[in-house]
Amino acid sequence: LKVQLPLAMPTIMAGINQSIMLALSMVVIASMVGAPGLGADVYRAVTQIQIGKGFEAGLAIVVIAIILDRLTQNIGKNKKQGGTA
Repeated sequence: LKVQLPLAMPTIMAGINQSIMLALSMVVIASMVGAPGLGADVYRAVTQIQIGKGFEAGLAIVVIAIILDRLTQNIGKNKKQGGTA
């Protein structure tokens, strides 16, 4: 356990990263069935032909995705190098 888990940490963090990206890519689709959140703002703007609001909400989703991507990649790299996050 003391050897296997630290060696597997970069792979585990890559899996978490991919799961976060998949969840963020589904927010607009989830809003089509009534889920609240930023996806609902994008969906509402698209259905009402409000391009500016749709772009703004979509950009917010992209910014969140980039921030979370960089955080999880950084944590994975720190674990790979033997440092603490």
